[in-house]
Amino acid sequence: MKFQLYTLCMHREYHYWHSPHLGRDMELLIFGQSGARVIVFPTRAGRFYDYENWGLINAVRDKIDNGWLQFICIDSIDAESFYCDWCPPRDRIIRHQQYEHYILHEVIPFTLERNPDTYLIAHGCSMGAYHAVNIAMRHPALFSRVIALSGRYDLTRGVGSFRDLFDGYYDEDVYFHNPSHFISNISDHELLDTMRRIEMTIVIGEEDSFLENNLQFRDALTNKGITPSFHIWSGEAHRPRYWREMITTVF
Repeated sequence: MKFQLYTLCMHREYHYWHSPHLGRDMELLIFGQSGARVIVFPTRAGRFYDYENWGLINAVRDKIDNGWLQFICIDSIDAESFYCDWCPPRDRIIRHQQYEHYILHEVIPFTLERNPDTYLIAHGCSMGAYHAVNIAMRHPALFSRVIALSGRYDLTRGVGSFRDLFDGYYDEDVYFHNPSHFISNISDHELLDTMRRIEMTIVIGEEDSFLENNLQFRDALTNKGITPSFHIWSGEAHRPRYWREMITTVF
């Protein structure tokens, strides 16, 4: 509760509108008025208010108050896409593509109207880290930095209790929304140069189920001349209390 009370003192805006790309209302929170824009993707099937409620906004409050960073915490539709168990896998990836269009054609233009700073950061924890990396690698000209904590970059591979989110289904769209897959096969030099311009930070716990995937993804990036700042955190480190520590070191 103290985190929520404390953040009331900083500039905070709530917005919602009916998204034509998703056919439903979508909500978001904005913290700060200037500085680099940080689009924050929520965790698995998470909500736009989780980042604030978990104390992560307070962890970087000084940078917000000083006008260095502006955080835009958006909602997810994971329950309608990747985690929609009753949906056919093909429909899951289609719904995710609609979510990407919402980000590209609604959220980003909206934030740019309110804050003209062109430095754009994609950020998220857990499933949010996937969203941040995926959209930045697919549209590298739009982003200047990616900060991904405790992420998973291959949604087709089951690990422990985490299943293949497409239940064995695979097509071109699934391929192009799995960074661990498409990065390795990029040969376009201009595209790679654009990707190399992005400052990328990846953090994963040494006991996290997705450590191996993170290491493989790091190697795939490095093989393409994309050198991320890669950190292995002590323990599993897949909880908000760890993310609060992480962001104070990476932002």
